[in-house]
Amino acid sequence: MKITTIIAFCLVIIGSLVWLMVGIFDFNLVAFIFGSGAGAVVSRIIYSLVGISALWLIFYWILYRPFKAMD
Repeated sequence: MKITTIIAFCLVIIGSLVWLMVGIFDFNLVAFIFGSGAGAVVSRIIYSLVGISALWLIFYWILYRPFKAMD
């Protein structure tokens, strides 16, 4: 489960950087590399993986509470 969490964390960081570029520079790196529009299956897969990674990290945070106070 540790490797899954590390991969999810990396994907969420990369996804957040892509959204930062969209917000500041109006440049979508994923669409630039893999194409955009209805036929961009690879782009949809990448966005789905980032979303699933975010859900995994939420699940991990709720289940394990990594930031809870040490007693």
